[in-house]
Amino acid sequence: MAERSALVVRGGWDGHHPVEATDLFVPHLREHGFDVRVVEDSTAVYAEADYMAGVDLVLQCMTMTSIEADELAGLRAAVARGTGFAGWHGGIADSYRASSDYLQLVGGQFACHPGKAPEERQGGPQDNYVPYRVEMLPAAADHPVTAGIEDFDLVTEQYWVLTDDYCDVLATTTQAVRPWDEWHRPVTSPAVWTRQWGDGRVFVCTPGHDPDVLRQPAVRTIVERGLLWAARER
Repeated sequence: MAERSALVVRGGWDGHHPVEATDLFVPHLREHGFDVRVVEDSTAVYAEADYMAGVDLVLQCMTMTSIEADELAGLRAAVARGTGFAGWHGGIADSYRASSDYLQLVGGQFACHPGKAPEERQGGPQDNYVPYRVEMLPAAADHPVTAGIEDFDLVTEQYWVLTDDYCDVLATTTQAVRPWDEWHRPVTSPAVWTRQWGDGRVFVCTPGHDPDVLRQPAVRTIVERGLLWAARER
């Protein structure tokens, strides 16, 4: 089998540790026969149509920031032609907030991560770390990304996601109603989903705030499998 090509695009908000986080998975890709190119702090590569046509997988970790119209058009076109697009947490589900075309491609957008009780907050990122469960759906049992993985618990940011029903959801997480919350019933959001876009595959895992979360066995396994699942087969 010919060596496949993976592109890692990383940058944006430093709080998600884009370099350290993606470095966890570059060896995994190389071990599975990918030639890996890493691009720092720029999405300009997405506008390089000739190059993108040969990319089999894009691993993106770019929280917030912005993207030019020609770059987004290039990314969408590449995925539609078969390039896989994959990532976790804000690196894929909270990128380019001003672009509705990007949101349509990915299928889910971070809305918030409700945190601790007001009296427990100290003004740091830990204010948003709460215990929650990732619950696997029946579809997960036989899916190559999630087969054999049971429900699991985390203490980290719990993503409330705005989404649509074109996503093939494999796992969810439910935000409870607590005495200080404004909402009045539990809210369930996708935590792991896939999406077919033209000839390409999209994979998203919302857990992954930092490398410690990504090292959790269930999260790491889901991400590793998700990257391989999304990649174009040669």
